[in-house]
This record gives sequence, C-alpha cells and structure tokens, in this order.
Amino acid sequence: MAKNYKPSTLWTQYSMVKSCLIIYDNIDISKFPKLIVFLKRTGDGYQAKKSKILTKSEIDRFLSSADDKEFLMIKVGLILGIAGACRTDELVNLTVDDIEDVGSSLIVKIPNTKTKIPRIFVVTDVGNMLELFRKYLSLRPPHVKHKRLFCTTKQENPVGKNTMGKIPSVVASYLKLPDVACYTGHCLRRSSATLPADAGVDITTIKRHVGWKSTTVAEGYVENSIENKTKIANQVLVGTTTSAITKTVNVSESNIPSNINFENCTNVTFNLNVNK
Repeated sequence: MAKNYKPSTLWTQYSMVKSCLIIYDNIDISKFPKLIVFLKRTGDGYQAKKSKILTKSEIDRFLSSADDKEFLMIKVGLILGIAGACRTDELVNLTVDDIEDVGSSLIVKIPNTKTKIPRIFVVTDVGNMLELFRKYLSLRPPHVKHKRLFCTTKQENPVGKNTMGKIPSVVASYLKLPDVACYTGHCLRRSSATLPADAGVDITTIKRHVGWKSTTVAEGYVENSIENKTKIANQVLVGTTTSAITKTVNVSESNIPSNINFENCTNVTFNLNVNK
C-alpha cells in the first residue's frame, strides 16, 4: 500500500484506502467482501479525534478585547473562517478579488473547494466585523504584487497554511481556554457548523452553508447540538412539545381585552392583522 494505516482507522478511512489501492496497486477493495467485514470489525469503538470548537461568546470576547495591533489578521481570519465555514487552504488562497464590499455586508466567493463546488457566503455588519476587515485591507501596501488577502506582518508575503491553521489555537491561547492544542485548523469549520446547529437550524440549511454533500455528517452536528438536546430533554422530562398551536383572538373597538396571558410557551410567533 502507498500509505500505512492503523488497523482501527482503516474502516473510518475506507474511501481513502480504496482510492489509494486503485491508483497505486490497481486493486478494487470493494470486490473483497470478507476484507470489508474485517475492516469494519477492526474499526469498532474507534473515535476519531475532533477539533474543539469556539462558542459565540468566546468569539465575541476575542474580537472585542484583543488588541488590533497584534491580532488584526487573526481577527479577520476568524471572522471569515467562521462566517464561511472555511477550510485552512481556502483562507490561504482567498484573494482580494474574491471579496466584494457592498457597504452593508461583504460578499465572499470561494471558487476552489474540496468538493469542487464553489461557495458564496456573506459577512453582515454585526458588531465591528466589517470595520475590522476594512481596517485590515487599508493596511495593505499598494505595491504588493500578489492578490492574496492574508499577508505577513510587513504586508508583503502571503501567509502560509501553517500560520493560518494556528488561528484557532491563537484565539484559544489568548482566551486562556484549556487544551489549546486541540483547537486545530478545522476548528473554524466545525464551529461554523455547530453554531447554527445549536440555534436550531435545519440540516438542509447547514449542508448548504458548509458545502457538504453528505447528510450524515450534517445530522451528526444537529444530533449533538446543545439546543437539540435541550428540546429533547424538555419533551422527555417535562412533557412539552414543539408542535404548532394556533390561537385566534378577535378584537373589536368595543371588545378590547386588557391583557392576554400565555403560559408555558417557547418559540412563540405573533401574527397581528389590523383591519381598519
């Protein structure tokens, strides 16, 4: 084989193993059912190490408290990485031409992705995110020949993949979070998928946002989200449900109630129709 794999990880990386065997040894592993069963058994109980994620409060705390003189590039990388669920190499290859500032927001294009499907995402004017991006862009010297957005301290040479991949660990170190080394380059993408899952966003929307083809991966984020687990706990322990209930109250000038009481309600939507 072209690459050595641990027995416990062979099944979890089946597609990679299959591709390597076909390319280097011209062997189609799918034609050996007994071997596939063996690989599945060796992979039982194995759990791949996943990067830790940054919470919304941790992101906001870093953006508001870290000094721009030292952390401006880190802040912009964090903003774009979280907003667009970007991989490290996508941030590295991002150019100034890929970002359009339309005043109220930034429209960012990721032309080259791992799945070969271009993505577009938007950074809205939340907090001072647009201000941070514009400040960083204004520091770019006019004589720089390359188009890469992220540059070194002197704003001349493009930032490499290793530096970009350390953005989450730099943030975690500044915030004095435990296990700093566990905040890898994949942290930005995982955080970008977990935050909407915790907010109750549906699977289809998360797939479109992150650019996944597989529903199984997206389901894992929704299933493990704190918001989703809280809803299940309420249904199991308290007996509350999330089914929709419609209540119509007819009010006229001669029949205006002094108050309307709602009890034990969550995620309530009021639709008011005023007829004159």
